[in-house]
Amino acid sequence: MSSVTVLPILTPAKFIHSRKHPLVSTKRRIPIGLASNPTSNSSTTFSNLNFIRIKKNPSGYLPKPPKSTASSDTPQEPEDAESESVITKPNKTLKLALVFGFWYLQNIIFNIYNKKVLNVFPFPWLLASFQLFVGSVWMLSLWSLNIQPAPKISKEFIVALLGPALFHTLGHISACVSFSKVAVSFTHVIKSSEPVFSVIFSSILGDTYPISIWLSILPIVFGCSLAAVTEVSFNFGGLWGALISNVGFVLRNIYSKRSLQSFKEVDGLNLYVAVFIEGSQWIQGYHHAVEAVKDTRTLYFWVVLSGVFYHLYNQSSYQALDEISPLTFSVGNTMKRVVVIISTVLVFRNPVRPLNALGSAIAIFGTFLYSQASAAQKAKKAS
Repeated sequence: MSSVTVLPILTPAKFIHSRKHPLVSTKRRIPIGLASNPTSNSSTTFSNLNFIRIKKNPSGYLPKPPKSTASSDTPQEPEDAESESVITKPNKTLKLALVFGFWYLQNIIFNIYNKKVLNVFPFPWLLASFQLFVGSVWMLSLWSLNIQPAPKISKEFIVALLGPALFHTLGHISACVSFSKVAVSFTHVIKSSEPVFSVIFSSILGDTYPISIWLSILPIVFGCSLAAVTEVSFNFGGLWGALISNVGFVLRNIYSKRSLQSFKEVDGLNLYVAVFIEGSQWIQGYHHAVEAVKDTRTLYFWVVLSGVFYHLYNQSSYQALDEISPLTFSVGNTMKRVVVIISTVLVFRNPVRPLNALGSAIAIFGTFLYSQASAAQKAKKAS
């Protein structure tokens, strides 16, 4: 006669919740009131039962047969893993949508108000210096309030910081010079040629690139050239400002990678250079700006807004880079440039010729091809 193990029958309303009991999960409550089948030929224990939550059952749980007879040594995923992934994926998608949305919106706002200020107060060195200063004040405030952890300052950090900060300053001020002389859309088209400078400077420093990357920069060069010769607002000062900006940011990126240090985007030297270049014209330019705007508060509001959103869109771009892969980021950055160009053309009503639009599209498409080729090269190296 086979032996039968009978479990005690308890009230269904009661639950066992013990951290020490070897047969009870510490992460969920298991209802009691279930007994082994007295007619069964084999013994039954709680370890052989799985439970799922259903709403119609008074106790809230029903037994569920084991899914497989795999070896106990095989690691099993938690029952809630699938439901957790279903919940986590929409949350991550929503977070990325918000990060990209803020990144794009902040960039658009900066470009619009930056151009508005430069239209009435064409002193890009002073404006760019102030925008970098606003970013410095913003971060100092976050550090003082312990909202953002402050970096550890050391001699090595300062040395590593100096080069990237100077190159960043050069890139930003040169971009502002370009914005002050030509349409915002044209500056962004020329700035889309940054990969060309990156490949050239990196090659000079010893890096090698496959033929796919060299071919991908050809449409960028052709598109930028076509956009330049058909640009209504073309100005050599604006063109050179955008090109020098590309050089500054490329050298900043290269120097940052080689120094392997975090760096802050502010440097104290730029204000003295601005005073030397533009200082004698600031007072007269300020009066002209106030006369054009007809309200000093409006002018101040535009200036402060351009500085705040310059810092915010840079911060959002780094946040986006932390959340996604470099390839997705490069695609997003390309689309951001398209969105900014279209937005500024609509706001400022800049005339765009068909060939100019075609050249811009080819240059931006070349940037996309470059990002794809670059990502493929990195994946090949990693494998």
